[in-house]
Amino acid sequence: MTARNRLILLAAAGSAAILLAAFGFQYLGDLAPCKLCIWQRWPHAVAAVLGLLAVAVGGFILTLSGLTVMAASTALAIYHSGVERHWWAGPSSCTGDGPSLSQMTPEQMLNPSLVEPIVLCDRIAWQLFGLTMANYNVLLSAGLVVIWAMALTRGRR
Repeated sequence: MTARNRLILLAAAGSAAILLAAFGFQYLGDLAPCKLCIWQRWPHAVAAVLGLLAVAVGGFILTLSGLTVMAASTALAIYHSGVERHWWAGPSSCTGDGPSLSQMTPEQMLNPSLVEPIVLCDRIAWQLFGLTMANYNVLLSAGLVVIWAMALTRGRR
């Protein structure tokens, strides 16, 4: 196996591990994800699939796509980190700035099918050493960007 393929598989496995950890926190740790947490899972799922395709098919474009998806993941995690730290506003649908009960009709309030539990994006549900899950995703996604970039340079030699 080439060094390029080993790096790509490492990056894909890293994304898969991050996804498994997210699902572990959700289903084993009983920490419901917010909307931004769910959004952050998608780039890792895409990167894991891109990694398998890049090893199977080869080529520059798939490797570049993996790098691009992880760069987007890093940016999204930075955005969520800022929302958690109240550095900037997040989506009104998952922050304390959303619609209030006064804007709902009595029928809407009493209909359980219309009420979805909202996990607020600007509240920190878990942290370790002062870093939140979004903060760790920034670090891990940035690390995966580096691994994809290394694979990209190996493929051009």
